[in-house]
Amino acid sequence: ASESEAQRALQYEQTLMYGRYTQDLGTFAKDEAARLRLQEGDTPRPRRPSELLEYTQGRCAPCRVCALQCQRFLISKVGEDWVFLILLGLVMALVSWAMDFAIATCLQAQKWMYGGLDTNVLLQYMAWVTYPTVLITFSAGFTQILAPQAVGSGIPEMKTILRGVVLKEYLTLKTFVAKVIGLTCALGSGMPLGKEGPFVHIASMCAALLSRFLSLFGGFYENEARNIEMLAAACAVGVGCCFAAPIGGVLFSIEVTSTFFAVRNYWRGFFAATFSAFIFRVLAVWNKDEETITALFKTRFRLDFPFDLQELPAFAVIGIASGFGGALFVYLNRKIVQFMRRQKTINRFLMKKRLLFPALVTLIISTLTFPPGFGQFMAGQLTQKDTLVTLFDNQTWAKQGISDEFEYLGILEAWHHPRSNVFVTLVVFILMKFWMSALATTIPVPCGAFMPVFVIGAAFGRLVGESMAAWFPDGIHTDSNIYRIVPGGYAVVGAAALSGAVTHTVSTAVIVFELTGQISHILPVMIAVILANAVAQSLQPSLYDSIIRIKKLPYLPELGWGHHEKYNVRVEDIMVRDIHYVTLNCKYRDLQQVLHSTKMKNLPLVESAESMILLGSIERTQVGALLSSQLSPQRRLLTLRQKVLSEDGHRLSDSSIRFQISTETSTGIPARPALRKPLKPARKRVPSSPADSPPVGSADHTGIALKSLFCANAAEPTEAQGTAYHKAKRVRISIVEEMILGDKMTPAEILEWEEQQLDQLVDFSSAKIDPAPFQLVEHTSLHKTHTIFSLLGLDHAFVTSIGRLVGMVPLKELRKAIEGSLTGKGVKVRPPLASFRDSTASTTEADTTALHQLWDRHQHHHMPREAGP
Repeated sequence: ASESEAQRALQYEQTLMYGRYTQDLGTFAKDEAARLRLQEGDTPRPRRPSELLEYTQGRCAPCRVCALQCQRFLISKVGEDWVFLILLGLVMALVSWAMDFAIATCLQAQKWMYGGLDTNVLLQYMAWVTYPTVLITFSAGFTQILAPQAVGSGIPEMKTILRGVVLKEYLTLKTFVAKVIGLTCALGSGMPLGKEGPFVHIASMCAALLSRFLSLFGGFYENEARNIEMLAAACAVGVGCCFAAPIGGVLFSIEVTSTFFAVRNYWRGFFAATFSAFIFRVLAVWNKDEETITALFKTRFRLDFPFDLQELPAFAVIGIASGFGGALFVYLNRKIVQFMRRQKTINRFLMKKRLLFPALVTLIISTLTFPPGFGQFMAGQLTQKDTLVTLFDNQTWAKQGISDEFEYLGILEAWHHPRSNVFVTLVVFILMKFWMSALATTIPVPCGAFMPVFVIGAAFGRLVGESMAAWFPDGIHTDSNIYRIVPGGYAVVGAAALSGAVTHTVSTAVIVFELTGQISHILPVMIAVILANAVAQSLQPSLYDSIIRIKKLPYLPELGWGHHEKYNVRVEDIMVRDIHYVTLNCKYRDLQQVLHSTKMKNLPLVESAESMILLGSIERTQVGALLSSQLSPQRRLLTLRQKVLSEDGHRLSDSSIRFQISTETSTGIPARPALRKPLKPARKRVPSSPADSPPVGSADHTGIALKSLFCANAAEPTEAQGTAYHKAKRVRISIVEEMILGDKMTPAEILEWEEQQLDQLVDFSSAKIDPAPFQLVEHTSLHKTHTIFSLLGLDHAFVTSIGRLVGMVPLKELRKAIEGSLTGKGVKVRPPLASFRDSTASTTEADTTALHQLWDRHQHHHMPREAGP
């Protein structure tokens, strides 16, 4: 019984180490409320605000006051989120519609130039190649000059920002302008690039700018946690206004940008995305592009019998093949970037000629898609939107593989070639667009990869659908009824499967349903997307995680499939054991050595080097402030003054006294009491130059020293004279210091003085110390550590054993452990199968002995405590 009581007391003592408030909060709150009620009873009731006085007169005065108060309540309590989300959706809808209009105008201009020069093939080629090259070059140059952060998709950066990492200049107005203009030019060139990822970044920047703007009207927009919630909603708005798919946009943003999603953000994302998608389609109707609000790529598949049950294996094949294709696309994209970076000659040349690489890539792709040239075998004259419209068509293009059996022409004529059938055209289109898209997405312009992959998947599904239609020209017979195969349904399945495999999302199925306007193929789409994800996730990371690895962003990767040994790794296997720490009884010289030997942002504070009991953590800036304050010129001047006072015990002359006393004293005017400035934290007191004001508290010591110097043998001054004396002393103390004493220490004396100061014990009373830093134990599994780091957004955690500091787990080492690249520097690499231990084993005798020793030491040793509130 005594042993159990000792253990309970030990646990209570450990909670006191990590906590600060030991009083019952309920009792404290009741006492505080009673005290406030007593104060309110003694004070008169506050007057009605001046802005309400004009509503207090007349018969309708109560109604007016009530209406005004209700209005303020709605704005402050309800309207703060609703108004923000409405503005966000409205602005993004306008931006999306304006960009689509500008992109369509640019593509129409290219077609006009190409069609107007049909008499000369050479001029057609020059116009076809020069136009996109100029636009891409302008986009790359404009983005590089204005804001290089606008390059690329933006989703990897948003994943990192939502995790809690601050990326400079990624959510500014300058980056917003560069992203919008650069993306418009890049998509207007006709290159195989997408806009979904950049729109997520644009919406996030719009949300950040709106929060900054609305913070001028209310303080609730300045909350950092609320801004993160608004960024999560903005990611959904970006997808929703891009494809007019609010439901798919919310789900896609959750899957892509969040490891853990707060349910309270769910309604914000749905509301803003729905409002944005609605305004986006209303603007299309207003511009007479559509008759009413419909899907972007509306299909007309039959609903009574959309597909046969025996076609499900074909849909499953599309999903599996799309999984391999998505993994290959991610691998190819990463290898192209790594090849450019590893080849030092190419990298050095491209760094000097930054616009040469995008211009060269655009020239190659434009040449290969030239319609009279090789582009006639791959429908090179179609834009991405026209390509999707044709691929989702519910008619069968070829019967029995003969290409001249088109039922109607129009834009479908681009897929028709007199010397080859539709299968050759689709195969060439898929192969060429595959590597072209992987190459084009590496261009340093604002661009995404979702739309090109979506088009490639639709072409692959269309190829399988046309093959099924050729193998079963009369359809698969069911109860003597003939239902022909619809190749457009296969195209929808392929588009969702390949895009889901590249992005590792299942929400692409919902996006496809909203894009096509019907859910007749919901079962085949879901089967194909799930199979594609299963294959792709086991082979490669998602495209966004791959970009995070390439850019080396501080993001924690996901635990992959098929790596069961990582679930058996523990914290003791990956933690850094040789870490630098600060002790409670250390000297300033130890602080200086710690600052020079490590770059850690947070240093652990332990009781002593022998016990290693973790008391808290202190920021690196706080340690630097303590050291700078100890070695500041103001303290050196104070030391010199005390030295002079000890050598010269006599009083100063009357002239010095008269110099210090101002004219207010001689005229008899009472001096105003000087206002004392509030104490500043340690980090704000670091002097930037010797001319800075002395630290807080030095003026009081100076006043005592000067008082003993000036008034050693004088009579006690009157109250008025004392007030004037202290007033003048505070005003002119720095002048007296410089004129009477001065800093006359030689460099050798300064060095000797600093050495003496470094040997003094550190006073932590003015430093901000975190009394409860996040801690793990040695036996915490890697899986649990990954979950905690992802959920809380940590960048480090201390490892303790019975309260003793034994190591630290930085985010960098955790990433190495998950990626399977553990290094021997600072990491204890365990032998194979070393983690298979008996998890049900009881506490060892050594641990029990250590617990008792720790409890006995705590009973006889007083631990430092912070004062209560």
